[in-house]
Amino acid sequence: MKVANNFTWLIGGPQGSGVDSSANTFAKTCASVGLFIYGKREYHSNIKGAHSYYPIRISDKFIRSHTDNIDILVSFEKETLLLHHENVVQKGIIIFDKDIAFNKEGDYLLVPIPFNDIIKEAAIKFDKEKDYSKLQIMRNVISVAASLALLKLDFKHLEKVLQSVFTGRRAKLLDINIFSASLTYEYIKSNSFDQKSNYEIIPIENQKERIITSGTTFTGIAKILAGCRFQSYYPITPASDESEYLEAHPEHEVLVIQAEDEIAAITMAIGAALTGVRAATSTSGPGLSLMAESQGWAGINEVPVVIFNYQRGGPSTGLPTRHEQGDLEFSLYAGHSEFPRIVIAPGDIEESFYLTIEAFNLADKYQLPVIFLSDKSIANSIQTLYPFDIDNIKIERGKILSEDQLKEIIEKEGRYKRFKITDDGISPRIFIGQGIFWNTGDEHDELGHISEESNNRTKMFEKRMKKMETILKEVDNSLKYRLYGPQEAEYTIIGWGSVKGPVLDNLEELNKYYSINFLQIILLKPFPSQEVLEILSNSKTIISIEMNYSGQLANLLRKEIGIEVNKRILKWNGRPFSKEEVFKAIIDAINLDTKRIVCNSGI
Repeated sequence: MKVANNFTWLIGGPQGSGVDSSANTFAKTCASVGLFIYGKREYHSNIKGAHSYYPIRISDKFIRSHTDNIDILVSFEKETLLLHHENVVQKGIIIFDKDIAFNKEGDYLLVPIPFNDIIKEAAIKFDKEKDYSKLQIMRNVISVAASLALLKLDFKHLEKVLQSVFTGRRAKLLDINIFSASLTYEYIKSNSFDQKSNYEIIPIENQKERIITSGTTFTGIAKILAGCRFQSYYPITPASDESEYLEAHPEHEVLVIQAEDEIAAITMAIGAALTGVRAATSTSGPGLSLMAESQGWAGINEVPVVIFNYQRGGPSTGLPTRHEQGDLEFSLYAGHSEFPRIVIAPGDIEESFYLTIEAFNLADKYQLPVIFLSDKSIANSIQTLYPFDIDNIKIERGKILSEDQLKEIIEKEGRYKRFKITDDGISPRIFIGQGIFWNTGDEHDELGHISEESNNRTKMFEKRMKKMETILKEVDNSLKYRLYGPQEAEYTIIGWGSVKGPVLDNLEELNKYYSINFLQIILLKPFPSQEVLEILSNSKTIISIEMNYSGQLANLLRKEIGIEVNKRILKWNGRPFSKEEVFKAIIDAINLDTKRIVCNSGI
């Protein structure tokens, strides 16, 4: 039986050989004919040479996660074959260079491609024989063309995508790439490989408009729409992609500064925020560690600054280009003493977009640092989504005084108190240059003057921490958590961040056998204790799922609401949870007499 519009395609090769561009071209072509895609980049921390790979999952239904099983494996070198061939399903396809000796026992379609012959023919036709070595990069287009020919997709769809890819300075390479792709199509058909293929793409007509995007790109776009006009950063994987996107689009008037280190990056952002500009900095775990002291300065001075942390494997340099959810506890507590902060975590690319805008609103309204806790999986994944609703975006700046309001306060009270004690903990705010006030890292009075007087210390500390109560009262529940599945269930899966995708991709199937819902925590500080306790009280068994060693969210539940998670599903090998892995782990958590299930899929 033919498999249509539902498969996983994976391409691999040495770092720097064009694996990403191949995957993006393949994904765009599949998306252009009405299919949903989900892809994840896996790349090594060196610049060039080590193995990288890029699986793309294709479906005619909306999808949120990757799979471990491979239906079509594509390689232009041997290492990819050796590393990934065990994951190819029976009746799957393996595309490889015919000059590589390779054989795999079993029911597979082996498709040897004459890469060098095709490149030589193209070089001769376009009089580029002297550039033969440089033209080896066309292995990417040849690989994609071979795949789409085997999937019986009309060549015109690939040709149209190539025309959109080879533009600008690359336009001169369009014709030779289209020619090479057409030769590949002819080779597949002349050898009847397409007739032997068990897979096909059937274009879907009259689909709703869709977009294909990555996490860092759409977080950058959301920053522009949110009114962010200053971003600082120090280059670090995987956060840098977002700043580079903003740098590449100066027309949106976001001033992007590459600082000398992360300490300078956050202090620059704080300085910009004091002038009234919506400001942010983006980093990963090691950079967030360096920002701890300055977060405290922003906390005591009530400065609205947003810190985007794209988590990666740690500690120290750890796994610079791999995935983890290990920064939760640091984000909640880093810094000496206590100060108000908000920690929010998106679960996917779409949530990253809307939560980015909310992060700036929250920072302004409550005048404090907001930590936006994303991760490598969200940052470096691509996905087809429906267009986002930008017409209903709301910008909320909070208690910012106009010139007239400031003048009225001074006339009435004699002076402006930047840190005035209020019932909700939030003081009316002005910007540097509008009036007189003082900022200092020391404890201070309502004017901002340094004070070590004991009663003042008590009042000012209480004033700042009062914000946490105000946040929990005012913030809508949709920004605190999301509950998926039945309102009441025998088993509740609880998680945060990018575990959302593989859990939701399995939830419908799991509910055929068990009563299961999924509680995704978005607001991690201040923690929505009352709402979470109410939901969990209806569950017989609580199963947490996290990408860290100890179960940091499970520990937070115990601390905040006194509930002990029954089972913990954990993974920390640097590769995100797959769809199949999560399904099995949840089944094991329900049926096995163990409190801790450790997952380890991925290469």
